[in-house]
Amino acid sequence: MSEPTLSRRALLKQAASAAALLGLSGPLPAQSETVRTPRRLAPGEKLNLACVGCGGKGTSDIEAVSSENIVALCDVDWSRAKRVTQLYPNVPKFQDYRVMLREMDAQIDAVTVTTPDHMHFPIAKMAIEMGKHVYVQKPLTHSVWEARQLTELARRHRVATQMGNQGQAEESVRVLCEYLDAGAIGPVREVHVWTNRPIWPQAIERPKEKPPVPATLAWDLWLGVAPERPFHPAYHPFKWRGWHDFGTGALGDIGCHSYAPIQRALKLGPPTSVEAVSSPLYKETFPSASIVRYQFPARGSLPPVKLAWYDGGLKPERPPGLEPERSLGEGGTLYVGDKGVIYNGRLLPESRMREFPPPPKTLPRSPGHYEEWLLACKGGTPGGSNFDIAGPQAETILLGNIALLTKKRIEWDSASLRITNVPEANELLRPKYREGWGV
Repeated sequence: MSEPTLSRRALLKQAASAAALLGLSGPLPAQSETVRTPRRLAPGEKLNLACVGCGGKGTSDIEAVSSENIVALCDVDWSRAKRVTQLYPNVPKFQDYRVMLREMDAQIDAVTVTTPDHMHFPIAKMAIEMGKHVYVQKPLTHSVWEARQLTELARRHRVATQMGNQGQAEESVRVLCEYLDAGAIGPVREVHVWTNRPIWPQAIERPKEKPPVPATLAWDLWLGVAPERPFHPAYHPFKWRGWHDFGTGALGDIGCHSYAPIQRALKLGPPTSVEAVSSPLYKETFPSASIVRYQFPARGSLPPVKLAWYDGGLKPERPPGLEPERSLGEGGTLYVGDKGVIYNGRLLPESRMREFPPPPKTLPRSPGHYEEWLLACKGGTPGGSNFDIAGPQAETILLGNIALLTKKRIEWDSASLRITNVPEANELLRPKYREGWGV
């Protein structure tokens, strides 16, 4: 395939009708109220996958599922997806995911979604409502309300789902759970998590320059549900993570990776409250550094837990038992129990790690993060980050951003999806979509 351009006729000449070549940017007809469920595959049959987002992380997501049939590709900027287009020169290519799903409905079993955060929900929602299995990159959605909606939609349509926090499938997560279950540090009452993020610009104002839109980029489609604004390389590629309209900051980027093993190991449900402090806030971007503190209630015999998140170079105090020659590093997780500490999966001090008997393997092991999803699509066990698990994780993480933006301690009623003590903060639970992009 020659290098793609914005011409839909060139991109779709072998796969789309003349109507599709118009390059829709407004709404398409509403989905039917009929509940559609996935096609049942024959034994040994491969899935037909459509992939939305083919550059950056999309490239590795596609490679990870390449054992199946890749039948359609979609990206709003083909210059970023050149490697994928070269690997699949004969696969139909689209810039509008809605056109792709409508045109190729009968040929698609499942969809991967690897886009900026603000487009996760509309793409996944349409795919699920069409009875497609979905794999969606973390943090699943751009808002708390969207996370709850996707969880319920996936359950209703009985599709196989997975969020892209690959670490949840690792052996180290199982081993951590087994050490905690064996009482290695006693009941856990505190967890601290820190990261080297952000590694993109934050705490900045909107640029005033209006450079031309690159020839290969469909800017209106990139904006999608977000408010209209001129193109600028301050947003695309990659730097969108720091902007409220498109990303979810450092917490959204890494939080779902870090929180998944914590939630599993400590059997956490929704938090009861969240509060945050940070460097100065800017109107449209996340701050350069922050600390977010969650409070979780007791669960049966397990005590309440305080979880603290640090970014922008901030870190917790050094834990007891950490040898003087060892640093906390740029990122890590610290579990503080009544009888000891686990730092990045190992007991402190290191001598105690050598002395403590390795616990038995009581938890099932994963065949691999992507493999979990592919097997679930074919009727197997739900993946370890299916939306019944990932949805509540995303809700918890994204609540941290609401506390961050309001600078107030928020009290959370998960059952009613409501912040009970700061009524105006409830407006931040659900985004407002750009006119013409109602979902």
